[in-house]
Order: sequence, then structure tokens, then C-alpha cells
Amino acid sequence: MTNNSLNEIALQLKKAQTVAIFCHARPDGDALGAGLALYTAMQNAGKFAVMCCEDAPPEKYTFLKSMSGVRRGLPTKPNFDTFISVDCADVARMGIFGEAYVKFSGNTINIDHHVSNKGFAKYNYVYECTATCELLTDIILEAGFEITQEIADLLMLGLITDSGNFTHCDVSEKTFNTAAKLRAKGADVNLINYNMYSRQPKERALLYGRVMGNIRFALEDKLTFIVTTLDDLQATGADKSVTEGFVDFPLTIDGVEVSVSMMEVKKRQYKISLRSKGTVNVNAVASLFGGGGHILASGCMLIGEKEEVIEKVTYAVYQNL
Repeated sequence: MTNNSLNEIALQLKKAQTVAIFCHARPDGDALGAGLALYTAMQNAGKFAVMCCEDAPPEKYTFLKSMSGVRRGLPTKPNFDTFISVDCADVARMGIFGEAYVKFSGNTINIDHHVSNKGFAKYNYVYECTATCELLTDIILEAGFEITQEIADLLMLGLITDSGNFTHCDVSEKTFNTAAKLRAKGADVNLINYNMYSRQPKERALLYGRVMGNIRFALEDKLTFIVTTLDDLQATGADKSVTEGFVDFPLTIDGVEVSVSMMEVKKRQYKISLRSKGTVNVNAVASLFGGGGHILASGCMLIGEKEEVIEKVTYAVYQNL
């Protein structure tokens, strides 16, 4: 893949007049923050823009009013001149919008920070870093778009959530410099941290206790599994979206190198999230099953009975220890 320069990407954004922006399905803070920040910046610059996602933003993000800007369908008018993907490692991550993106005859731009991204657009800006919002901050500034407090909050949301509140080992000096720029533009760090790491509904607390009470250890306690079943969700009244962050807890246990979260999507189908302290490249593990992401954080989907899936992932991690 050949990356375009920051200036080239900024130039394409300045030239664009009618833009559709897409983030990945089951969006997280970085996907929503990046997509909505770019959407708002381009609207403020007098362009027509829409922000599309297969799934609605999880309730925990709705403390930011900007979340109401997410659309779950692409309007037929006007005729768009540019499609932009943010925080998508591949086209499939866009879900229902992937086919439209591939078939689009206009300009396509791919802005992402996943190491597994191979560059699927006409213009690609893919650099491994803490968050796509770190890249978007540079792009928005280079394009000459104003960073309002609303935009600063959205970009800071992505930085904070994808960095684990600046605790992940891929946080760099540049990450902190970017955060400082956004804070100077009015980003409300206290508000974002409270809603992301302190506030939670009763249902999430009940589900958390139920799931963490059944942590499984493997490979001499270097590997852990937590499993959220459809029965767990029904018993606690919780939504799937509240499980964000569950996968990080087992990494706090001494000796654990890899944490695996299994979410039962439907019978015999599991969404797998992997986190690593650094010894194991979980992008390599996820890639074995058609997934990907980062060296320290990746994901994939697996079909099979629970024990069968656990056995497959255990062996894949073992091969990469």
C-alpha cells in the first residue's frame, strides 16, 4: 500500500463538496469521534456531509449531542462526489455500506490507524498510532477547517477511549501533544472521562459481575477468557454495547499476557476481542480467523460451539507466545 501525504488528503477534503462518511459497524468512541468530527468540520466549512453507520451509537456516547448526527441509511440525493471511511481496517467493517463504497465511482478516501489495513481507497492515509482521532486532528488542521469545542470533544473522545485513558503502551509523545491541542480548543476531559470510565447503568454492573465471576485461565495463566452469552444479557437486561471495556480487566491480573472476550452474537457465533500486554501479537492471532486490528488489540468472528471456539483461540495464542 502507498500512503498519500497529509497535504494530499487535506487537498481532497477541501475540494470535496458532497461527502458521505462511514465508520465501522458496532462503533466505538474512536470511530464515532473521528467520523462525527470530520462530518461537523466539513459542514461548518459549507459542504454537504452525512455521517453513516450500520448501528446507532451506544447509549453511553449520547452525552455528546453530536451523536444525533449519525445516520443509518445513505440518502439517494444529492449525488455524492466523495466517500470517506474512518477507523475501518477493511471495507467489510462498514457493514451494509461496504458494497456501496466499493462500487462508488467518485473519490474515495481511507483514514485509519489499524496495522491490518491494506489501503482500499483511491486516497489512503493509514498510520499505526493510538487512535484514528489522532490522525484526524492533523488532517482537519492541515485542511484549514476550524476545530470548535464540539469537534475537540469528539476528537478527544477517540483519543481517550482508544488509548485506555492514555494507559496503553502505544501512547506516544504525539498523542499527548494532540490531546493538549484539543484541550486548548475546549475539549471537556472531565466530562468525557466521567461518562466513559465512571458512569454506568445498573444492568452493566450486574452483567460485569456475572461475566467476571466466570473468568477462565489457560496456558499457565498467561491467557484468559471471558464469555458473555445471550442468556447473560437476558438475565441482566443489559445491551451488548455495555460490554465495551470488559476485555481490559483480565489484563490487570499478574501473569496474564492475553485477554480474550467472547460475545455470543447468535447461537454458535461469537465476536472475539483480543487484548495483549505486548508479548503476543494479537493481530496475528485474529488474522488466522479472517480478522485483524492492532498488535495489542484485535478482533474477529468465529462460528462453532463455545468450547470449540475456546480451543481454537487457545491454540492460536499458544502458537504466537
